[in-house]
Amino acid sequence: MAIDSVNTVNATSNSSVNQQDFLRILLTQLNSQNPLKPMDNTAFVAQLAQFSQLEQTQQMLSGINQLVSVQTATQTVALLGKTVSLLNNNAYTTGVVSNVSFSGTTPTLSVKPAAGADINNIERKQILDVK
Repeated sequence: MAIDSVNTVNATSNSSVNQQDFLRILLTQLNSQNPLKPMDNTAFVAQLAQFSQLEQTQQMLSGINQLVSVQTATQTVALLGKTVSLLNNNAYTTGVVSNVSFSGTTPTLSVKPAAGADINNIERKQILDVK
């Protein structure tokens, strides 16, 4: 069959199949098909529809990931000035959130405990309670 002549895409690589790649694959299938037994047109239409749906799903997933990042940042900034309880180095600590910083899309907190030095680089998942 014509599909055998097309190289497969490595799923673990960083490259992804875009619409241009898909059209090249489709043209290769058309050029390689048996002229006496051509592929049914509905198969091509079905492939186009599946690729279109996959592309839309990927765009939607990208949008959802961006929304989650924004929501995480908003929730973290809302902790400024609040008293939190956290687990840091297997020790239970309570303090006031004094600073929020971002490394890429990951927010980190600085907490000022009642006694002692500030605790830096606290992730949201380390926060146990907000008062």
